[in-house]
Amino acid sequence: MPRRTLPFSPWWLVVAAAIAMGSAGLYQFTWSSLRGPIGALFGASETSLGTVFTLFIVFQTVSQVPIGWVRDRYGPRWPLVGGGLCLAGGFALSAVASGVTAVYLAYCFGGVGAGTTYTVGINTAIKWFDARRGLATGLISSMYGAVSFLAIPLIREAVQTDVRGTLLGLSVVAGVGVFVAVPVLRDPSRADDGSDSEERTVEPTVRRDYDWRATLRTWQFWLMYGVFVLASGVSLMVVGKAVSFATQFGFSAATATGSASLIALADATGIFVSGTLSDRFGRETTSAVSLVCSGLALAGAVLAAEAGVGIAVIAALAAMVFLRSPVFSVFPPLVGDYFGPRRSSTNFALLYSAKLWSGVGGGIVASSLIGSVGWSATFLGGAALVVLAGLATFFLRPTEPNVADGPNRHTEGEL
Repeated sequence: MPRRTLPFSPWWLVVAAAIAMGSAGLYQFTWSSLRGPIGALFGASETSLGTVFTLFIVFQTVSQVPIGWVRDRYGPRWPLVGGGLCLAGGFALSAVASGVTAVYLAYCFGGVGAGTTYTVGINTAIKWFDARRGLATGLISSMYGAVSFLAIPLIREAVQTDVRGTLLGLSVVAGVGVFVAVPVLRDPSRADDGSDSEERTVEPTVRRDYDWRATLRTWQFWLMYGVFVLASGVSLMVVGKAVSFATQFGFSAATATGSASLIALADATGIFVSGTLSDRFGRETTSAVSLVCSGLALAGAVLAAEAGVGIAVIAALAAMVFLRSPVFSVFPPLVGDYFGPRRSSTNFALLYSAKLWSGVGGGIVASSLIGSVGWSATFLGGAALVVLAGLATFFLRPTEPNVADGPNRHTEGEL
């Protein structure tokens, strides 16, 4: 990859990407607080609300592969413009919706916007950083939940009196947060004017960059894919149903609000911490240990709920989300480490497609299981799956540097 320089510190790219990422995260982390008022406004059932969340995750996921391909070739700016329009438009459509079907459509738009913004933001660190790739990725990705942590108390108060006005306000915040990043972000592969005047600030850590075909032929990719499905699916169940979980066991509104807010904070801090630690202790080890502990924390939350200890429930749910963070903070730089930074947007989008199945599991499947076997059994089963994912991660090893060589390796222009 040609070397290019920026006219400013690459950490400004991190700041811009982080602001955009925080705007995208509003959809996911505020849903636990919005789902009840939206359900009451439209008379939606639990299954219908679970479907809204699943549709958001599905569209967030499937949008990333084509957007990643476009971003790798043409840069981040136009994809980010489209993402900002979808984020703002989704909340606006929810505000003026006349029924739950329109909410389905609104969260499909929001999913595309969140997926686009996410893949642009997360790959900024992969493309511009090497030695501190985990730290930079952690800073950007942590904002996905950090903005929501600040917003949730305000949102929970506002929706009690004006659901539609709150959604319109979120539309403005999400749109502005993305558009301020558009003029700042760029990729090291080309200058803004198409010339060769920019230089990349880091050297690649792998000898070859894998195209998507070569990536899909590695066992490392499929092991990470399976771990992503399990860990993300269970954590999405927790994020989407934390308030309902606390309410089901008879805890106060303050406990329910506290669990939603601390989950968003835990997501932000966990992503930053695990990304930073992975630079020091290794990405595979950091991921494996953290995920095993995440599953144990979720099991602890169920035990605390059954014992009626509200503060312990909040702490355990927050710990679960804090510790499941490697799939979002360590796996992106791991993709860069294993498969190279040149096509990282496409390759990570392929890995992130695992969230499609996670969304189905954390939304519709989890709602169905709760209805049939109960809250405790469903959450304990999820805890066991996260522990299994952590144990599997211990087996990850770097790819061989010559896997992408040879007659089957494709050129940059091929898809």
